[in-house]
Amino acid sequence: MATDARRGAAAGAKNARRDVSRPGQARRTLRAVPTGEQTEGGEPVLVEQPGPVLEDRLDGKVALVTGAGSPDGIGYATARRLKAQGATVAIVSTTRRIHDRATELGVTGFVADLTDETEVGALADALAEQFGPVQIVVNNAGLASKASPEVLRPVAQLTYEEWKLEIDRNLSTAFLVSRAFIGGMAENGWGRIVNLAATAGPVNALPAEAGYAAAKAGVVGLTRALAMELVADGITVNAVAPGIIHTGASTLVELKQGYGTPMGRPGTPDEVAATIAFLCSPPASYITGQMLVIDGGNSVQEAQYR
Repeated sequence: MATDARRGAAAGAKNARRDVSRPGQARRTLRAVPTGEQTEGGEPVLVEQPGPVLEDRLDGKVALVTGAGSPDGIGYATARRLKAQGATVAIVSTTRRIHDRATELGVTGFVADLTDETEVGALADALAEQFGPVQIVVNNAGLASKASPEVLRPVAQLTYEEWKLEIDRNLSTAFLVSRAFIGGMAENGWGRIVNLAATAGPVNALPAEAGYAAAKAGVVGLTRALAMELVADGITVNAVAPGIIHTGASTLVELKQGYGTPMGRPGTPDEVAATIAFLCSPPASYITGQMLVIDGGNSVQEAQYR
């Protein structure tokens, strides 16, 4: 019993201690009451006034999402979310299947090779003519395709052409597309750029993927440099780094690895798209130059096997 009494006294003393995180002299209890109501002593009651709430709607904004040709991919899911939030959306990929995706989403599709500076310029001109200034760019292009498969070789066996291919489609595309639209964003004093990095490169690495890892790490560097260059123009630039995401391009090995994450499953394109859409929205106005990892905690856990 004595022990319990001491614990109770200690707890009481602890609760009685002043909260040093707040001013002690001027603390008052606020109570929401009709305007003009007075206390019993005749003094007016302080009424809490909520601040302005920033809506996540994107009405009146024009958004471009690159790499949206797959119906099971992150680009497609992102375009769908941005349209649901009110944006006028354009999507682009390297093949004509983009027109099928555009029809499904009710948006406009373009075919362009975003590693080609001339084609990026033509895309920018077409968007300006059809929609006016583009305020949102999501640089999702970069995944390998059947026509241009991923290069998996150790550095000692990697050719210079293969190295350039990985850098061009994963990093140069983000550079060329961003450069094409930041001028218009700056003139309007508002813009959002979200780049797709990956955990491979900025967070970890796998053997035989040096080109991909280097390119994705470069995407983060580009993101931060652009964020500092454009912050005074009302433009935010951020990156997301997905881990193992279940897309149409996922291999069985990748999906099996996804079940080894702390959450016990791979992520979904829509979970990545939700994060991208938030970074594109007005409430994300104080976030810039950041990389947000979306991997179910996989990069946090210690190795499962030692």
